[in-house]
Amino acid sequence: MQLLQAARRLEPLDRELARATYVDALRASLGSGARREVGRALRALPLSQPPDATELLLRGVGVIYTEGFPHGTDVLSRALDAFVSAPVTGDENIRALEVAAAVARNHWADAGYDILTARVVALAREAGALSVLSSALDRRAAYCVDAGDLADAAEAYDEAEAIRQATGMEPGRGGLGRLAALRNEENAAAEHIERLRREPRIGDTANRAATLEYALALLYNGLARYPEALAAAQRSRERHPAGGFGQALSELVEAAARCHQPGVAQTALDALCMRTRLGGGKDWGLGVEARSRALLAEGGAAEELYREAIDRLGRTRMRLPLARARLVYGEWLRRERRRGEAREQLRAAHGLFEAMGARSFGGRARQELAASGETAHSRRSATLDELTPQEARIAGLADEGLSNPEIAARLYISPSTVDYHLKKVFRKLGIRSRTQLHRALAPAPG
Repeated sequence: MQLLQAARRLEPLDRELARATYVDALRASLGSGARREVGRALRALPLSQPPDATELLLRGVGVIYTEGFPHGTDVLSRALDAFVSAPVTGDENIRALEVAAAVARNHWADAGYDILTARVVALAREAGALSVLSSALDRRAAYCVDAGDLADAAEAYDEAEAIRQATGMEPGRGGLGRLAALRNEENAAAEHIERLRREPRIGDTANRAATLEYALALLYNGLARYPEALAAAQRSRERHPAGGFGQALSELVEAAARCHQPGVAQTALDALCMRTRLGGGKDWGLGVEARSRALLAEGGAAEELYREAIDRLGRTRMRLPLARARLVYGEWLRRERRRGEAREQLRAAHGLFEAMGARSFGGRARQELAASGETAHSRRSATLDELTPQEARIAGLADEGLSNPEIAARLYISPSTVDYHLKKVFRKLGIRSRTQLHRALAPAPG
């Protein structure tokens, strides 16, 4: 790998530049077969005394690459703490921060995940680094999905895509699968994910392929179609180079439990527990673990675990897993014929899902509420407040009669970007042409 060779040559000349080049080599290795070579080089790097955040990051990844998961995670936890606590000076290695943000997610560090993804976006904007900004926005959007801020996630993904369209970069659509699974109706979400699965640049990359299968598992668990969720979650685990990542394993536990396959569920739970204990154990990870354990438990033990999951997740920034914990607890209470308590949990879950725009799980919560004797109403499937600011601007200009090139010139974007956004506007508003925009954009009476 040329970047690795360049980093080695820079080592005796400029230590800081060498470290930055090693970070670039690390990032390049994520989609290649050079992990072992890169891992050996990173592990052999000498550490300063005391080591800085970037050195700890490189050493930890080097150990994981050479010895396998979970070796090296203790070093990565130290690196994460150093990155989060470091003052912002403007001299940061933005790409190292990006890797650290990924580590934060893998370590279930919700506060660090939030802080670092926001920091990378801000630094990339300040530096005018568009290629970094697009990937930083993708990562920030992933955080927003985990946190249940689906409108913010859509806006970040849209901005990232607009940057790529304007600069001629290759589309980076892999991360949209989870958002589609949560926000869209089944056909739209499944069609979107299936289209991405067929793209060679995604299908041939293990991490991306595993992520898309995870998105399908998320979709079908939300729709209570558990056999399909189970098949997708198993494919995700098979295709992931480390045997599955935490969120996908939790989908596998839920789907297998609902399909009455306790052996499959327990194996996935064991793998999940290994990951939730990273970095000393954080409430986000331990809350997801408790929810997953509860699905395999009975009686008082199950109830205690459901309550633990809700308590732990309630202390985090992650509304999506909290809503899901309330949902499965409410489902359990209904099966125990404790309908009044079940309605309390299901009502809370339904309200959270509706506020997020997570329609698949919202529909599941609504059906459970109906079975418990209460009727819940869903919001209109496509509303004006679901449009991102960019989509709303483009829709408004199109409604005024401007053509795509005219809108592009007004907003300093490309005509193809305008077309991309208008297609999304049409789908969200349930219309097919510009002639229907005026009525769709009109405020509701009263």
